[in-house]
Amino acid sequence: MIDVLRDIGLIYRSLDAIANVEFREFNLTRGQYLYLVRIVENPGIIQDRLADLIKVDRTTVARAVSKLEANALIEKQLDEKNKKIKKLFPTVKGEKIAAIIIKENQYSNQIALDGLSAAERIQLSQLLEKVKKNVANDWEQLKQGQKRNYL
Repeated sequence: MIDVLRDIGLIYRSLDAIANVEFREFNLTRGQYLYLVRIVENPGIIQDRLADLIKVDRTTVARAVSKLEANALIEKQLDEKNKKIKKLFPTVKGEKIAAIIIKENQYSNQIALDGLSAAERIQLSQLLEKVKKNVANDWEQLKQGQKRNYL
């Protein structure tokens, strides 16, 4: 069996390590940059939706959001209709840093795809989209209490 997940994991860990070095000056580590960019892309998002978007649990999102808020990169605002709901918005500082993160992401994409033809890039994107959907479906089932049958 081909173990593509090992390669995907290696790519992820390498890019994450690079990002941790690149964004250290902004006091961003452990994927916090991903949360910031998603909040900039989705101003007013709530934490539950952010967890679904990134495919992590609520506790992980809560920790990341707290750190981003402590660094004045995002702010929480109460929903006008339902005061229990807190929406997440980037600050001006957060938007400026997110713009740098997005540029770094574009650069990393360029490096990662170097040597691939346009057709290969499209094919890779399409195949990864299928893999992403498969894993997302599995994640949703697991969140709903279903067990994975791999024994």
